[in-house]
Amino acid sequence: QVQLVESGGGLVQAGGSLRLSCAASGGTFSIGAMGWFRQAPGKERESVAGISWGTGNTVYADSVKGRFTISRDNAKNTLYLQMNSLKPEDTAVYYCAVKTTRGVVIDARVYNYWGQGTQVTVSS
Repeated sequence: QVQLVESGGGLVQAGGSLRLSCAASGGTFSIGAMGWFRQAPGKERESVAGISWGTGNTVYADSVKGRFTISRDNAKNTLYLQMNSLKPEDTAVYYCAVKTTRGVVIDARVYNYWGQGTQVTVSS
């Protein structure tokens, strides 16, 4: 079992920045990749970014490329998402997740453990 706790969400004006964190505990030896996902009210869950825990290879959704950066600190078992140039359409609950198999993809169906989410609200 892997437990995940997100933090860093909040209210920010359009054009601003936020940094999300996700602390992992428990069976962290089983982490193959981690990812960020988001869900806005009335919308389906959307993939944001993913990172291989071992190689650091990353993948991004087109909607956030060039604005968001995913990173990880293996020693601290912590995942980050640096979000710059935020837009109102980035408003959502952001979730981090763990995939126990190798290979970085951002298909939510293959992620095994999920955090509770942190709210990000971008005002226009």
